Amino acid sequence: MRDENKLEISILKELVLNFLDADPLTLKLTPVRTGKHNTSYWIASNLGRFILRIAPRDDSGLLFYEFKMMRQEPDLHALIRAKTHIPAPAIIGYDFSRLKFNRDYLLMEVLPGVPVNSAYWMTNALVQNTLRQVGGYLRELHSLTATEHLGQTAYGYLGAHHPMAPQPTWGEAFHIMWNQLLDDVMACGVYTRNEAQVFRDLLDYYRRVFDHPLSPCLLHMDVWNQNILVDKNGNVTGLLDFDRALWGDVELEFAVLDYCGISEPAFWEGYGLPRDTSTEAQIRRQFYLLYEVQKYMPICVWRTHNPQDTEEYKEYSFILAAELLP
Repeated sequence: MRDENKLEISILKELVLNFLDADPLTLKLTPVRTGKHNTSYWIASNLGRFILRIAPRDDSGLLFYEFKMMRQEPDLHALIRAKTHIPAPAIIGYDFSRLKFNRDYLLMEVLPGVPVNSAYWMTNALVQNTLRQVGGYLRELHSLTATEHLGQTAYGYLGAHHPMAPQPTWGEAFHIMWNQLLDDVMACGVYTRNEAQVFRDLLDYYRRVFDHPLSPCLLHMDVWNQNILVDKNGNVTGLLDFDRALWGDVELEFAVLDYCGISEPAFWEGYGLPRDTSTEAQIRRQFYLLYEVQKYMPICVWRTHNPQDTEEYKEYSFILAAELLP
């Protein structure tokens, strides 16, 4: 098996040629500098441009749902490309066997455009155009349900990485997700057992508000300016990084969009459906925002090694939790 720690150019070219019948002499690899989770390379060849994405090592400090999460991308991309108008890149090939290389990897097409946070020409009018289109695309994504497309009415992380067992209700699924994330925050040393118990008890107190009936909708869970590609006119040319996707309550997606600054009025124009603003929905939103915020503590400890940010996320989490105290 190859040593994945060195990632020599010869090894990387071999990975590409497993799926691409290109002239080896034309291959040129350039690191993608913007990736935060996978190690990625731009691939230039006589057959065009591609991206090689290599998953992190299994021991690199992963959240419970990040372990081998690349494995759900091929099926998701195939579904999204077949059933929606969302510009998701085609996956050319992948190898999760670990027989020749001991990290998961895949090769995908390069879509036109650049990430919104690199599009220096974006005026306010163009940003609004982008957000309206993102809203329309997420409406399409949320129309995909596990019941119809996976053949099961189940909730949670249902992909090939299997971080949890499928659950029959969203309330049961979120309870597992919430507690497994708290286990990660404890494991990285940020929460004591007693501190984590405060958050566990808080969800138990409000458990009833998560038992409302809903379809297990497909959620992206990582829509922010880096994962939205646009052209010169602010038209969306790509929506990227579906590896954190799950099946559940669309309000969870909305909370992530709130955190990432996407859920502006133009987004809702494009989405075309009003948001639930009931008291129970506001309670759920607070928990969903906490689910997003708390994940950054293990990331800061295990991967970015930033104690100041870690403490700020912890402080913010307790502020959000205090607003929920009965």
